[in-house]
Amino acid sequence: MLKPAIFIDRDGVINKEKNYLHKKEDFEMEDKALLGMKSIDFNKYLVFIISNQSGIGRGYYSQEDFKKFDSWLCGFLKKKGINISKTYYCPHRPEEKCSCRKPKIGLLLKAKQDFNVDLKNSYLIGDKTSDILAGKRAGCKTILVKTGYQGKDKLFSVKADFTADNLLEAINII
Repeated sequence: MLKPAIFIDRDGVINKEKNYLHKKEDFEMEDKALLGMKSIDFNKYLVFIISNQSGIGRGYYSQEDFKKFDSWLCGFLKKKGINISKTYYCPHRPEEKCSCRKPKIGLLLKAKQDFNVDLKNSYLIGDKTSDILAGKRAGCKTILVKTGYQGKDKLFSVKADFTADNLLEAINII
């Protein structure tokens, strides 16, 4: 049976945008992100964090550093009653032209394969045009949050289905 999901970009949506975040001591929750994630109906939706992590490919931190931080973050969220099904990330630099770096949809297709996700009844929440374009390409409904980059990166000409001030408002739209 297909299951709907909520795909949430990490940097600028869950946590405050900080270049190449990979240490828990540098983590700072984005305003209303925790409240938003607590209000998700986990019986209805799988929840995935999807994130471009070019800092790995650039040599700023290792995959092990990323996985250690991700494990800490998911544990922190779990203690707050938030169940992240899995984190999918792209470790490549933009110039590597991989299939997993948003706005390409490799991360979403991997979640679909691993968890039998119903992409057309799923949502992608992000703060960059690359997030929104990935969601559109995968057939998801998209929500641009006005935190982090607020869609002002202008890398791609794409319009989200919905706009929200923060993650709490985005979840309320769903």
